[in-house]
Amino acid sequence: MSKCCAFCGKTPQVGNLVSHSNIKTKRRFNPNLQRVRHQFPDGRVATLTVCTRCLRSGLVVKPLVRK
Repeated sequence: MSKCCAFCGKTPQVGNLVSHSNIKTKRRFNPNLQRVRHQFPDGRVATLTVCTRCLRSGLVVKPLVRK
């Protein structure tokens, strides 16, 4: 699973982990990604990897419950 949002394209960022003695080492800031089922306007349903900001803003349309 790639660490990339299917809607906004958010990917990991790099930065520094700063210790108490101010020593800096590289680290990664990974986006909060969730696997959710999304219903497209044409009716098909697919499982996508989406960040929580896209989920909260309503970009993801969840399908009706399967019977």
